[in-house]
Amino acid sequence: MATNESLKNQLAEKPQKQVAPGQLGLKALMNTPTMRKKFEEVLHDNANAFMSNVMTLVSNDSYLADSEPMSIMSGALTAATLNLGLDKNLGYAYLVPFNSKNKQTGKWEKKAQFMLGYKGYIQLAQRSGKYKALNVIEVYEGELKSWNRLTEEFEFDPNGRTSDEVIGYVGYFELLNGFKKTVYWTKQEIEAHRIANNKDRDKTKLSGVWASDYNAMARKTVLRNLLSKWGILSIEMQEATTSDERVQRVQEDGSIIAETEVEEDIPERKEAEVISEENKDVQTGLFDASNPPLNK
Repeated sequence: MATNESLKNQLAEKPQKQVAPGQLGLKALMNTPTMRKKFEEVLHDNANAFMSNVMTLVSNDSYLADSEPMSIMSGALTAATLNLGLDKNLGYAYLVPFNSKNKQTGKWEKKAQFMLGYKGYIQLAQRSGKYKALNVIEVYEGELKSWNRLTEEFEFDPNGRTSDEVIGYVGYFELLNGFKKTVYWTKQEIEAHRIANNKDRDKTKLSGVWASDYNAMARKTVLRNLLSKWGILSIEMQEATTSDERVQRVQEDGSIIAETEVEEDIPERKEAEVISEENKDVQTGLFDASNPPLNK
């Protein structure tokens, strides 16, 4: 007959039933060996501080706290891999909650998606060491004098501002090899892009970072388009671009995959085509105090 001591030993030796990661809460999921190992591999001694900041971020955002824990952790791990902080005040990257319909169950679920900010794109471009100058700014009414979509000649009058109304956004970069590129989006083009890619039921409604910092998201839209089409993308920048505005999921082997693309690809813009006759606005000053050229 088995003694109490032998039974204890048998129970101790018997592997405990594993709980599926998707069924764990955020704190429990974060403390699983797989997750801790992954963060430590990426951040080394900074892993604990980063993970603690994620918990603080979530606890201070009730809407984000209701999101699926795995989507939060996967988005946080993506930010960690890119070495970008998730502090909203920094504007490098965000975890944005949204409602997603489960195709299998037909039910709506709240998930968090990783979203790169325009400052995050600038950070990654700086690290690549390929850019001499890079910036994106708002253009106010009266500042735009002329804009040639074909030759990309842009005339900007920084002293010509006549109101606080933003009429467009301009992005510019110069590579170390001398290649330059300028793009200009009217406010109407930004709005058309935002509405086309809005996953809310009310497409015209401002939500998320678009509601809290419209100009930051508009800048990001222009910069993402500019860099992904004409810039030199390091491996890190390529990973960031493909991860941007997608729900991520960590596999059992620790790899990160995109579960769902939340924002559709930016539609092609024909630079030489007149998009709106009533908006032939122009711009010129490409650098401001908050975002100076990278390296002169």
